Amino acid sequence: MAFFSPRLGIDLGTTNVLVFVPGKGVVINEPSVVAVSTENNKIVAIGAEAKKMVGRTPDSIIAYRPMKDGVIADYRVTEAMLRYFMRRALGPFNIWKPTVLVSVPAGVTSTEKRAVIEAAVKAGAKDAFVVKEPILAAIGAGIPIHEPSGRMVADIGGGTIDVAVISLGGIVASTSVKVAGNALDRAIIDYAKKQYNLSIGDKTAEEVKITIGSAVPVGEELIMPVKGRDLVTGLPRTVEFKTNEVVQAMSRELRDMMNAVRRVLAETPPELASDIIDNGIILTGGSSELRNMPELIFRRTGVSGKLADSAYFCVARGTGVALKHLDTYKKSIISKS
Repeated sequence: MAFFSPRLGIDLGTTNVLVFVPGKGVVINEPSVVAVSTENNKIVAIGAEAKKMVGRTPDSIIAYRPMKDGVIADYRVTEAMLRYFMRRALGPFNIWKPTVLVSVPAGVTSTEKRAVIEAAVKAGAKDAFVVKEPILAAIGAGIPIHEPSGRMVADIGGGTIDVAVISLGGIVASTSVKVAGNALDRAIIDYAKKQYNLSIGDKTAEEVKITIGSAVPVGEELIMPVKGRDLVTGLPRTVEFKTNEVVQAMSRELRDMMNAVRRVLAETPPELASDIIDNGIILTGGSSELRNMPELIFRRTGVSGKLADSAYFCVARGTGVALKHLDTYKKSIISKS
């Protein structure tokens, strides 16, 4: 029976959930948002459907993220979300329980790990394993992690930045800081409020970051009209944002991220540090695609930053590779605890 057990890799992120099916690739890429009715506590919508409701719901429905900073904040809702995505990934005619491999942040505690495993098993998995995100990101970026050479990965997602030095298939030094894409969005919201008395939503802030944002000031600025509500008159208003303003708005959060990278570099043994200077720091995760992120890494650390191919999908791809060679990886990196 074990032979028939389908396999699923789940990149369980604060902002998005990606499900990888070996042989098919990423079959689900949806926001990790759930809409719940306050009247009867029933789940109304999950994923893309629920994301559309954020900031637009009546009082009787709350749309929120059950994952906070890469770990489970709401157990019941996370389990329902996992069950929904697993069923969709396997299709309506599947009768076998899947073997599931889930990503967790580098700084996760054993209790948080157990919560993820339990949620996956209750959601219908036969077996569940967890692997730390930087390892999966490195595998997905095509880094040969089993070699005796130091490789550094900075995986920047929505909730956390996970930085790790990997050698011989294990993590030598790592840190996980709860400052990433979502914190950048919040910084833009605060800036609009302070600078322009303009109230904007999360979705608008994210659009500003992606459309004109940058990690370092630029010579030729991009301009974007931003619509919001005037906090003084209460009426709709449009303000033009420029790239360097956005850089300034996000500067503190970007500094916190770079400090995380520098901290891990400081903890790295000298032999591995020299490998990292040769190989550069590999950037993965959706937020690493912010304009000029590799340049910021170089300016703050003196080590070149390299954006991985399809950085957003690295962790999901990594789960696929780990599932393919489950027996090999089980020994070295997967913990059931």
